[in-house]
Amino acid sequence: MASSSAALNKIAATSACRQRPSELETSIAGALYDLESNIPDMKTALRPLQFVSARELEVGHGKKAIVIFVPVPLLPGFHKVQQRLTRELEKKFSDRHVIFLASRRILPRPKRSNRSRTSQTQKRPHSRTLTAVHDAILGDVVYPVEIVGRRTRTREDGSKVLKVVLDEKERGGVDYRLDTYAEVYRKLTGKVVGFEFPVGGGADY
Repeated sequence: MASSSAALNKIAATSACRQRPSELETSIAGALYDLESNIPDMKTALRPLQFVSARELEVGHGKKAIVIFVPVPLLPGFHKVQQRLTRELEKKFSDRHVIFLASRRILPRPKRSNRSRTSQTQKRPHSRTLTAVHDAILGDVVYPVEIVGRRTRTREDGSKVLKVVLDEKERGGVDYRLDTYAEVYRKLTGKVVGFEFPVGGGADY
């Protein structure tokens, strides 16, 4: 019981799911605690890290992905160990890709009215706008791969597709994950994205 309650400390105290975590969140908390306890060279890096919540998403072809939302201030700490941590978690949650995202909140555009003009003492931070949050989600989804170009294409039916070009150096390590990246991004933002690598070693984006 002590170890299970210690494992739940891997869920941030400010998270609503800390008191009533889902089965998935309980499993992730336990897995993080196990890695922290049993892998000496990960202990120091993992000890301060907590997550806010987790979701399992269908990503097509009968496959699923686990999206782990982490507090924005802790994201750099996750990035330091993310490649190894992802591998270790994917061993425990077989047949599922694991993706870490910062838990960001979009603030609505301030309403234009006499009342809001006088009461709106703070401007909405750019980092909380819809565009900024969606851009940040895109960067989180593909991390640590660098985005080297992007452009929006309009289909014949008028719908738009975001084309994102990734660093060629990472092709061999992530090309099998691109469908997962695209579907996770679509489910979280409602936007269609296509990932690709530079053609002929370069891109004119």
